Amino acid sequence: MSHPTAVSPEPVPADVVCLGETMAVLSPPDDRPLADQSALRLSVGGAESNVACGLAALGHRAAWLSRVGDDAFGRRIRSELAARGVEVGAVAVDPAHPTGVYFKDPGPDATRPLYYRSGSAAAHMGPELAGAPELLGPRIVHVSGITAALSGGCARLLEEIVVRRTPWDDAGPRPLVSFDVNHRPALWSGRNADAASVLRDLARAADLVFVGRDEAEELWGTAHPDDIAGLLAPAPLVVVKDAEHGATSYAAGEATFAPALAVEVVEPVGAGDAFAAGYLSGVLRDADEESRLRLGHLTAATALRSRDDIPDLGEALALARR
Repeated sequence: MSHPTAVSPEPVPADVVCLGETMAVLSPPDDRPLADQSALRLSVGGAESNVACGLAALGHRAAWLSRVGDDAFGRRIRSELAARGVEVGAVAVDPAHPTGVYFKDPGPDATRPLYYRSGSAAAHMGPELAGAPELLGPRIVHVSGITAALSGGCARLLEEIVVRRTPWDDAGPRPLVSFDVNHRPALWSGRNADAASVLRDLARAADLVFVGRDEAEELWGTAHPDDIAGLLAPAPLVVVKDAEHGATSYAAGEATFAPALAVEVVEPVGAGDAFAAGYLSGVLRDADEESRLRLGHLTAATALRSRDDIPDLGEALALARR
């Protein structure tokens, strides 16, 4: 008597795949500067994985695609993101290059990040990663300009995903490609590339762009949200964030503004990623523009009240449902 052969079920695609570098984060337990500390707290942080964690906390299936070193920091990153509900099975482990690290240095006006990521495992990502099967099937693929600043190979990877859309040449429906400009001047200082033109071209090719009004002014000399949206055309959906004032989305020729929430800021690091997670959650829920922006502000406010790069956004979702 023969027995039927067991057939493994096809893996269910993630709702969102977030691609980019995540680092070990060493931060003081209080607001004193780094030089005055005798002990530091170890956590993890990276713009794209922060978004993935936020989306997982908001009830979505999120995956993170990247590369880490074969070291304790890489193991900590994968285990912590997995514990937060993010799928990490496709993350490559690089035996030759280390996981990146950054330190938080609190100051009287702001917390300054100190990066030790040059030559990291993630900086060795290249255009071949655009062929990862995890990029087939999600509703959204989220990337940021930070990746373009890491190396020439990383810049070519973003071009394959955002501009050429190579992963979906023959693969049916295309996901919405979400791009956060995330200009980090310190990362571009050693690159033989013009951040303004590279980030502008990537933004124009994306389906959804997140950009801060202040970074747009620094990059392109364009300060008004209406002008920023015009500069980034033909991107069909542009969200301009203006810190404590609010955010404006531009879609199909219509602008929608939502004021930011009044909040006592503990630390601004990670607030932009939390906003993106909230807004993208609204996209996945097919919410209208006003609701998307409101959820973005709620999640950003949660991050602003925390010292963690990855705050718990469950509270924001509960508030949004009231």
